[in-house]
Amino acid sequence: MPEIQLLDRGDGVRLATRFQPGRGPVLMFLPGYMSDMSGTKAQHLLRWAAATGRACLLLDYSGCGASEGEFDNGSIRRWAADAKAVADALAPGPLLPVGSSMGGWIMLHLALSDPSRIHALVGIAAAPDFTRWGLSLDAADVERLAHQGFTTRPSAYADSPYRYSRTLVEDAEGACLLSGAVPLDCPVRLLHGEADPDVPWQVSQQLMGALRSTDVQLTLVKGGDHRLSAPSDLALLEQTFESLAP
Repeated sequence: MPEIQLLDRGDGVRLATRFQPGRGPVLMFLPGYMSDMSGTKAQHLLRWAAATGRACLLLDYSGCGASEGEFDNGSIRRWAADAKAVADALAPGPLLPVGSSMGGWIMLHLALSDPSRIHALVGIAAAPDFTRWGLSLDAADVERLAHQGFTTRPSAYADSPYRYSRTLVEDAEGACLLSGAVPLDCPVRLLHGEADPDVPWQVSQQLMGALRSTDVQLTLVKGGDHRLSAPSDLALLEQTFESLAP
């Protein structure tokens, strides 16, 4: 497995990356909220890329995992800029971004920043605009955001709660995409668990309708959960990559 490299994004904050050389397009995994490149899908993708001779790029967003920076300074557009800085430095050619949950939102912003580089997109329970439909802020949340700079929600995936900063919430409105057309024309494959308790599969259906591309496919996995990390789910991922970059 390639060693972790720390890459200065241009302002002194160093981002943790792993790059597996190989034939392109470069598979670039974009983790979900408060996740990093040590997760099951990211590690499986890296091993599969190495076994099949494909190029693969992993990263931790600033303030996450092994990267430097403050988590509370992060936002959708900040983390998308992190992803672009890493891609520009290590994989300047064609990209095949793979966005998991919130990473699916970041994937779209990365693609919109330079559509000519995008070979295709793969969303796994993609969650664009989740601050609108998945984060209902009550008066107590608004008070906490104003005075302590963050609020929290229980997490089903970690011992510590999810933390949502004022920076994230304030930036998110300007980063939302689903209220209009998403001007991308590349092939897009959306995978979603039919029983996902966190991101309704209808979000992927809405994204499919918003994308300008005519080559968009949505695959629903019966009984599939949010993570889609079971062996059969990982096999479906491999088949999806094979179909897009044989």
